[in-house]
Amino acid sequence: MPLPPHTSLAGAIGHVFVIAYQESTERLEAALRQTGLPCEVLRQELQSTGEDMSPSYRCLLNHSRAWQRASRATKPTLIVEADFVPVQHLGQLPLPFTTQQPNMGIAWLYLCAPQLYSISSEGYAEGFSTSMVAYIITPQSAACLLELVADIERKFGQSYSTWDSTLDRFLRDRGFKNYIPFRNYGEHGGRPNPEHRQHGLSTAHRADVLYGKLAFMPLYAIEGNNTSYTTYFISRFQARLHGLGRLLSGRFLRLKLLRHSKAPLRLLSFTIRRQLSAQL
Repeated sequence: MPLPPHTSLAGAIGHVFVIAYQESTERLEAALRQTGLPCEVLRQELQSTGEDMSPSYRCLLNHSRAWQRASRATKPTLIVEADFVPVQHLGQLPLPFTTQQPNMGIAWLYLCAPQLYSISSEGYAEGFSTSMVAYIITPQSAACLLELVADIERKFGQSYSTWDSTLDRFLRDRGFKNYIPFRNYGEHGGRPNPEHRQHGLSTAHRADVLYGKLAFMPLYAIEGNNTSYTTYFISRFQARLHGLGRLLSGRFLRLKLLRHSKAPLRLLSFTIRRQLSAQL
Protein backbone atom coordinates (compact mmCIF):
# COMPACT_ATOMS: atom_id res chain seq x y z
CA MET A 1 0.00 0.00 0.00
CA PRO A 2 1.30 3.53 -0.74
CA LEU A 3 2.34 5.87 2.01
CA PRO A 4 -0.34 8.40 2.99
CA PRO A 5 -0.08 12.07 1.92
CA HIS A 6 1.15 13.50 5.21
CA THR A 7 1.60 17.06 6.42
CA SER A 8 5.27 18.09 6.56
CA LEU A 9 7.10 18.53 9.85
CA ALA A 10 7.88 22.18 9.20
CA GLY A 11 4.23 22.86 8.46
CA ALA A 12 2.88 21.20 11.60
CA ILE A 13 5.44 21.78 14.36
CA GLY A 14 5.00 24.78 16.63
CA HIS A 15 8.26 24.65 18.61
CA VAL A 16 11.54 22.74 18.40
CA PHE A 17 13.59 22.20 21.56
CA VAL A 18 17.13 20.83 21.70
CA ILE A 19 17.81 19.08 25.00
CA ALA A 20 21.40 19.59 26.09
CA TYR A 21 23.59 19.37 29.15
CA GLN A 22 27.10 20.56 28.27
CA GLU A 23 27.22 19.35 24.65
CA SER A 24 27.92 21.53 21.64
CA THR A 25 24.77 22.05 19.55
CA GLU A 26 25.90 24.47 16.82
CA ARG A 27 25.81 21.99 13.93
CA LEU A 28 22.44 20.62 14.98
CA GLU A 29 20.94 24.10 15.35
CA ALA A 30 22.21 25.10 11.91
CA ALA A 31 20.86 21.93 10.29
CA LEU A 32 17.43 22.42 11.85
CA ARG A 33 17.24 26.08 10.82
CA GLN A 34 18.25 25.22 7.28
CA THR A 35 15.32 22.82 6.94
CA GLY A 36 12.74 25.26 8.26
CA LEU A 37 12.78 24.22 11.92
CA PRO A 38 14.23 27.05 14.05
CA CYS A 39 14.96 25.74 17.52
CA GLU A 40 15.67 26.73 21.10
CA VAL A 41 18.34 25.01 23.19
CA LEU A 42 17.31 24.03 26.72
CA ARG A 43 20.28 23.40 29.01
CA GLN A 44 19.70 22.01 32.48
CA GLU A 45 20.34 24.52 35.26
CA LEU A 46 21.58 22.24 38.02
CA GLN A 47 21.66 23.15 41.67
CA SER A 48 24.65 22.37 43.89
CA THR A 49 23.40 18.81 44.44
CA GLY A 50 23.23 18.17 40.70
CA GLU A 51 26.47 16.21 40.67
CA ASP A 52 24.81 13.53 42.84
CA MET A 53 22.15 12.85 40.20
CA SER A 54 22.44 9.84 37.94
CA PRO A 55 22.82 10.78 34.26
CA SER A 56 19.47 9.12 33.50
CA TYR A 57 17.69 11.27 36.09
CA ARG A 58 19.42 14.40 34.82
CA CYS A 59 18.21 13.46 31.34
CA LEU A 60 14.66 13.12 32.67
CA LEU A 61 14.84 16.60 34.20
CA ASN A 62 16.09 18.02 30.91
CA HIS A 63 13.17 16.52 29.04
CA SER A 64 10.66 17.55 31.69
CA ARG A 65 11.58 21.20 31.14
CA ALA A 66 10.70 20.79 27.47
CA TRP A 67 7.46 18.99 28.41
CA GLN A 68 6.47 21.94 30.59
CA ARG A 69 6.92 24.29 27.64
CA ALA A 70 5.19 21.89 25.24
CA SER A 71 2.17 21.57 27.54
CA ARG A 72 1.53 25.31 27.12
CA ALA A 73 1.85 25.28 23.33
CA THR A 74 -0.96 25.30 20.79
CA LYS A 75 0.72 23.01 18.23
CA PRO A 76 2.83 19.82 18.44
CA THR A 77 6.39 20.19 19.73
CA LEU A 78 9.49 18.50 18.33
CA ILE A 79 12.10 17.60 20.95
CA VAL A 80 15.57 16.32 20.05
CA GLU A 81 18.64 15.53 22.12
CA ALA A 82 21.96 17.23 21.48
CA ASP A 83 23.49 14.14 19.84
CA PHE A 84 20.70 13.78 17.27
CA VAL A 85 21.88 14.02 13.65
CA PRO A 86 18.93 14.78 11.35
CA VAL A 87 18.68 13.64 7.77
CA GLN A 88 18.79 16.30 5.10
CA HIS A 89 15.50 18.11 4.39
CA LEU A 90 14.04 16.99 7.73
CA GLY A 91 11.43 19.74 7.73
CA GLN A 92 9.98 18.55 4.43
CA LEU A 93 9.51 14.96 5.62
CA PRO A 94 5.98 13.79 6.49
CA LEU A 95 4.51 13.61 9.97
CA PRO A 96 4.18 9.97 11.11
CA PHE A 97 0.66 10.69 12.38
CA THR A 98 -2.38 12.67 11.31
CA THR A 99 -2.93 16.08 12.84
CA GLN A 100 -6.60 15.13 13.11
CA GLN A 101 -5.75 12.52 15.77
CA PRO A 102 -7.08 14.06 19.04
CA ASN A 103 -5.33 11.58 21.34
CA MET A 104 -1.88 11.48 19.76
CA GLY A 105 0.59 10.76 22.54
CA ILE A 106 4.13 10.54 21.23
CA ALA A 107 5.54 10.05 17.74
CA TRP A 108 9.13 8.89 17.72
CA LEU A 109 11.29 10.15 14.85
CA TYR A 110 14.24 8.00 15.93
CA LEU A 111 13.66 4.38 16.85
CA CYS A 112 15.40 2.16 19.37
CA ALA A 113 14.17 -1.41 19.93
CA PRO A 114 10.98 -0.60 17.97
CA GLN A 115 7.86 -2.73 17.71
CA LEU A 116 4.97 -2.34 15.29
CA TYR A 117 1.47 -2.68 16.75
CA SER A 118 -0.91 -1.71 13.95
CA ILE A 119 -1.32 0.27 10.73
CA SER A 120 -4.29 2.55 10.21
CA SER A 121 -6.22 2.55 6.95
CA GLU A 122 -4.41 5.83 6.13
CA GLY A 123 -1.03 4.16 6.60
CA TYR A 124 0.01 5.54 10.00
CA ALA A 125 1.89 3.10 12.23
CA GLU A 126 1.18 2.69 15.92
CA GLY A 127 4.05 1.17 17.81
CA PHE A 128 6.66 1.21 20.56
CA SER A 129 10.14 2.61 20.91
CA THR A 130 12.49 3.48 23.69
CA SER A 131 15.11 6.25 23.75
CA MET A 132 14.24 9.94 23.56
CA VAL A 133 16.66 11.04 20.85
CA ALA A 134 13.95 12.67 18.70
CA TYR A 135 10.18 12.74 19.13
CA ILE A 136 7.00 14.79 18.80
CA ILE A 137 4.42 15.36 21.52
CA THR A 138 1.20 17.37 21.79
CA PRO A 139 0.21 19.81 24.55
CA GLN A 140 -2.10 17.16 26.00
CA SER A 141 0.47 14.36 26.06
CA ALA A 142 3.15 16.72 27.38
CA ALA A 143 0.96 17.54 30.37
CA CYS A 144 0.47 13.83 30.95
CA LEU A 145 4.21 13.14 30.79
CA LEU A 146 4.78 15.61 33.61
CA GLU A 147 2.89 13.13 35.80
CA LEU A 148 5.45 10.49 34.77
CA VAL A 149 8.24 12.59 36.29
CA ALA A 150 6.63 12.45 39.72
CA ASP A 151 6.05 8.71 39.30
CA ILE A 152 9.72 8.07 38.44
CA GLU A 153 10.93 10.23 41.33
CA ARG A 154 8.67 8.35 43.74
CA LYS A 155 9.96 4.95 42.58
CA PHE A 156 13.64 5.65 41.92
CA GLY A 157 14.49 9.03 43.40
CA GLN A 158 17.52 10.43 41.57
CA SER A 159 18.94 6.98 40.84
CA TYR A 160 19.28 5.27 37.47
CA SER A 161 16.10 4.12 35.75
CA THR A 162 15.05 3.14 32.25
CA TRP A 163 12.24 5.70 32.37
CA ASP A 164 12.24 6.17 28.60
CA SER A 165 11.07 2.58 28.09
CA THR A 166 7.95 3.22 30.18
CA LEU A 167 6.49 6.10 28.15
CA ASP A 168 4.56 3.95 25.70
CA ARG A 169 2.64 2.05 28.38
CA PHE A 170 2.22 5.17 30.54
CA LEU A 171 0.57 7.10 27.71
CA ARG A 172 -1.48 4.19 26.38
CA ASP A 173 -2.89 3.50 29.84
CA ARG A 174 -4.21 7.05 29.73
CA GLY A 175 -5.88 6.76 26.34
CA PHE A 176 -3.16 8.06 24.02
CA LYS A 177 -1.97 6.50 20.76
CA ASN A 178 1.75 6.38 20.02
CA TYR A 179 3.32 6.32 16.58
CA ILE A 180 6.52 5.17 14.90
CA PRO A 181 7.81 6.44 11.54
CA PHE A 182 8.26 4.50 8.32
CA ARG A 183 12.01 5.16 8.58
CA ASN A 184 14.25 7.09 10.96
CA TYR A 185 14.43 10.86 10.56
CA GLY A 186 18.00 10.91 11.81
CA GLU A 187 20.78 9.11 13.63
CA HIS A 188 21.86 8.87 17.24
CA GLY A 189 25.31 10.36 16.93
CA GLY A 190 26.46 9.88 20.52
CA ARG A 191 29.23 7.64 21.73
CA PRO A 192 28.56 4.56 23.94
CA ASN A 193 26.85 5.32 27.27
CA PRO A 194 28.87 3.89 30.21
CA GLU A 195 25.81 4.08 32.50
CA HIS A 196 24.01 1.57 30.29
CA ARG A 197 26.99 -0.80 30.49
CA GLN A 198 26.95 -0.62 34.28
CA HIS A 199 23.34 -1.82 34.27
CA GLY A 200 23.76 -4.59 31.71
CA LEU A 201 22.24 -2.77 28.73
CA SER A 202 23.59 -2.18 25.25
CA THR A 203 25.98 0.77 25.33
CA ALA A 204 25.18 2.13 21.87
CA HIS A 205 22.19 2.23 19.55
CA ARG A 206 21.84 3.45 15.98
CA ALA A 207 19.03 4.00 13.48
CA ASP A 208 18.36 0.79 11.56
CA VAL A 209 17.21 2.48 8.34
CA LEU A 210 17.31 6.19 7.50
CA TYR A 211 15.00 8.35 5.40
CA GLY A 212 18.00 9.85 3.59
CA LYS A 213 21.53 11.20 3.92
CA LEU A 214 22.57 12.76 7.21
CA ALA A 215 22.96 16.53 7.46
CA PHE A 216 26.40 16.14 9.07
CA MET A 217 28.70 13.42 10.36
CA PRO A 218 27.82 12.00 13.79
CA LEU A 219 30.13 12.41 16.75
CA TYR A 220 30.89 8.69 16.93
CA ALA A 221 32.67 9.00 13.55
CA ILE A 222 34.89 11.89 14.69
CA GLU A 223 38.34 10.92 15.96
CA GLY A 224 40.25 13.94 17.18
CA ASN A 225 40.00 16.53 14.42
CA ASN A 226 39.42 13.94 11.71
CA THR A 227 36.38 12.13 10.36
CA SER A 228 36.65 8.34 10.30
CA TYR A 229 34.54 7.22 7.37
CA THR A 230 35.50 3.64 8.17
CA THR A 231 33.97 3.92 11.64
CA TYR A 232 30.89 5.57 10.16
CA PHE A 233 30.27 2.95 7.47
CA ILE A 234 30.91 0.06 9.86
CA SER A 235 28.48 1.53 12.40
CA ARG A 236 25.81 2.12 9.76
CA PHE A 237 26.28 -1.35 8.27
CA GLN A 238 25.94 -2.94 11.70
CA ALA A 239 22.79 -0.88 12.33
CA ARG A 240 21.24 -2.09 9.08
CA LEU A 241 22.07 -5.69 9.99
CA HIS A 242 20.58 -5.21 13.45
CA GLY A 243 17.37 -3.90 11.93
CA LEU A 244 17.14 -6.85 9.56
CA GLY A 245 17.79 -9.16 12.50
CA ARG A 246 14.85 -7.69 14.40
CA LEU A 247 12.67 -8.16 11.34
CA LEU A 248 13.67 -11.79 10.75
CA SER A 249 13.50 -12.75 14.43
CA GLY A 250 9.98 -11.37 14.83
CA ARG A 251 10.96 -8.64 17.28
CA PHE A 252 9.85 -5.69 15.14
CA LEU A 253 6.56 -7.34 14.20
CA ARG A 254 5.54 -10.00 16.72
CA LEU A 255 4.25 -13.19 15.10
CA LYS A 256 1.43 -13.52 17.62
CA LEU A 257 0.27 -10.01 16.83
CA LEU A 258 0.48 -10.73 13.09
CA ARG A 259 -1.63 -13.89 13.42
CA HIS A 260 -4.40 -12.06 15.28
CA SER A 261 -4.35 -8.90 13.16
CA LYS A 262 -7.34 -7.95 11.02
CA ALA A 263 -4.94 -6.50 8.43
CA PRO A 264 -1.86 -8.78 8.38
CA LEU A 265 -0.84 -7.87 4.83
CA ARG A 266 -0.78 -4.20 5.78
CA LEU A 267 1.58 -4.97 8.66
CA LEU A 268 3.83 -7.17 6.53
CA SER A 269 3.98 -4.59 3.76
CA PHE A 270 5.06 -1.82 6.13
CA THR A 271 7.60 -4.06 7.87
CA ILE A 272 9.29 -5.28 4.70
CA ARG A 273 9.15 -2.08 2.64
CA ARG A 274 10.84 0.03 5.32
CA GLN A 275 13.96 -2.14 4.99
CA LEU A 276 14.04 -1.96 1.16
CA SER A 277 16.40 0.98 1.02
CA ALA A 278 19.84 1.42 -0.52
CA GLN A 279 20.58 4.19 1.99
CA LEU A 280 23.19 2.98 4.47
